[in-house]
Amino acid sequence: MTTFVVAGAAVVVLAGVVALIWRRTQRVVTTPAQRAVHQALHTASLAAVPLRRGLTAESAREAAPHLRALAGAEALGVADADGTLLAWEGPHAGMIESFAEAARGAIADERAVLVSGVEYTLIAQPLSIDTGAVVGALGMVTAGKPGPGMLGAAAEVARYACGQLELAELDASRARVDRAELRALRAQISPHFIYNALNTIASFVRTDPDRARELILEFADFTRYSFRAAGEFTVLADELRNIERYLALEQARFGDALDVRLRIAPEVLGVVLPFLALQPLVENAVRHGLAGGGRGGQLGIVATDEGTDCLISVEDDGIGMDPEILRSGALDAVDTGSGRTGEAAHVGLANVDDRLRAAFGNDYGLVVETAPGAGTKVSMRIPKFRAGVRA
Repeated sequence: MTTFVVAGAAVVVLAGVVALIWRRTQRVVTTPAQRAVHQALHTASLAAVPLRRGLTAESAREAAPHLRALAGAEALGVADADGTLLAWEGPHAGMIESFAEAARGAIADERAVLVSGVEYTLIAQPLSIDTGAVVGALGMVTAGKPGPGMLGAAAEVARYACGQLELAELDASRARVDRAELRALRAQISPHFIYNALNTIASFVRTDPDRARELILEFADFTRYSFRAAGEFTVLADELRNIERYLALEQARFGDALDVRLRIAPEVLGVVLPFLALQPLVENAVRHGLAGGGRGGQLGIVATDEGTDCLISVEDDGIGMDPEILRSGALDAVDTGSGRTGEAAHVGLANVDDRLRAAFGNDYGLVVETAPGAGTKVSMRIPKFRAGVRA
């Protein structure tokens, strides 16, 4: 019995020492000022998430509680560019009409408007972004007459909200550019391939109707996928399936002269990559590396598991090109020996490189290895997971 009592007392003493050390450590590394800063930053991050989607009724409702906490306001309202109320957070709903009127004045004059009451004051701050547009207004209700601190806090919260809305506009602009680049890539790829594919199919109509029928179905599926409207990203398995359709049509055209070899690790088939990122690499290998020399050749497509990344390469043993042209950055104006540049050159490589870097960062652009007469190898590294990127 004595042993248990002594052991129990030791445990209690040890727990007390640990608690004392923890409290002292907390006092040293977590002061009230530090806790306040941490709380403010956390609240700001919570407000940023909905605001990065742009100013809508839904995003305003989600952001309003956090903006109110940042400003230390009794209540907070959010209005759009017309002064229409999007959200109201907190009490004093009787001041909503006053806020709507003050918001319109703040938006029109691009300056803060104060509406003084007996017990409360409303501060309406315009939300002006860098483009010069006023996209809305914030209204903050405070008890009594606001001092310089409250007025400064209101201005800073509005400025913070504007910064997040500017980032939302930047994201939207980048998405529009990505869509425009994708449309341009489709326009580059389709004309010459459609012409050659239809000619190839026509050549089989009389000699081998069954083969012609199969090729028509492959062509229909290829074009359906290439011109789909859904999403800017796809999975590697779908991209490879469409490349198989493309190669079926090209092999019908070149016959045994085009030798295709694929080596794909099954675990990377679900990796997400920009839509039509791999297709231009394969098309260039066939069109310029192999067909450009007036002969066929070998084409290899390899996708391997590289830990956190997937490494994809497209290699041909065709005519190659001068590396100096690559170093000049003129990926889409390469003369491959045919004497033609522009549309007849390496279609879409710069486009694909830009889209990879925009999606995954500058470490994920294209890598091209080539020399005249030595073929060409184009590689891309894709992260297996990247936040915000999904098919």
